[in-house]
Amino acid sequence: MLENFFLLVFLALGGSAVAGSVKVVNQGNAALVERLGSYNKKLEPGLNFVIPFLDKIVYQETIREKVLDIPPQKCITRDNVGIEVDAVVYWRIVDMEKAWYKVENLQSAMVNLVLTQIRSEMGQLELDETFTARAQINEILLRDLDIATDPWGVKVTRVELRDIIPSQAVRESMELQMSAERRRRAAILNSEGEREAAVNSARGKAEAQILDAEARQKSVILQAEAEQKAIVMKAQAERQQQVLKAQAIAESAEIISQKINSNSTARPALEVLLALGYLDMGSTIGKSDSSKVMFIDPRTIPATLEGIRSIVSDTQTNVVGNGR
Repeated sequence: MLENFFLLVFLALGGSAVAGSVKVVNQGNAALVERLGSYNKKLEPGLNFVIPFLDKIVYQETIREKVLDIPPQKCITRDNVGIEVDAVVYWRIVDMEKAWYKVENLQSAMVNLVLTQIRSEMGQLELDETFTARAQINEILLRDLDIATDPWGVKVTRVELRDIIPSQAVRESMELQMSAERRRRAAILNSEGEREAAVNSARGKAEAQILDAEARQKSVILQAEAEQKAIVMKAQAERQQQVLKAQAIAESAEIISQKINSNSTARPALEVLLALGYLDMGSTIGKSDSSKVMFIDPRTIPATLEGIRSIVSDTQTNVVGNGR
């Protein structure tokens, strides 16, 4: 019975030792093992074996990227304005031995380091610059924190300032300033709109006057051209009428001449008709708008009649000679 008891105890201790020597590490994690108080090895993801009662897992942590939430803290800008700033830091462990043996509390050390860096950077900027230069501040913080945490086996991958909140008095002053700026912009836009409206109205009136003047000019030109054409057509009609009248007089004279040749007693009538035709033609020419002034000496009328009479006598003589 006693031997069975010791056998059971040995089997229990052996089973416990075998169970304690098998360690399973999940994917994305790693563990550090110490043997008799000194660092021995790092356990990788998967199945690992250790020596019971001699080896001890002292640190097990994920090697995936983690998020460190930085609480809000008060900072003073270069122009002595109080603000509250909080941030988010993305980081991961790249050397687990350094993360365990180089710093006592890694996360607390990182939080204090980030807070110190944020205060330092905000103290170098004015209030307005803290809102406009957020991307540059993030880059500076990322570079400085990555260098500072390298001895701890930590890689800082990203730093983002989340909120920058000024004090209540500063916010009220900024609201008043923004309100005044909005009113100024509204006044400028209103004045620019009125100026553009006045310019457009003046331009429209000027263009309307120009168009009206051009229309009146074209109307005057067209009216003058029409009057000129009417005068030309009237002069042509009068000249044609005079030509026709002269032709009619000549034909009448020829007919009368023939009558005179046949009847010598009609000579005085011929002279009177020719004289009347001549005077009537002169009167017609004088009344014409397109004609020049014609000067007639009354003393020449008998000579004219005498010339006409001689022409008629010559005509009769020629007719008699031809008859012989």
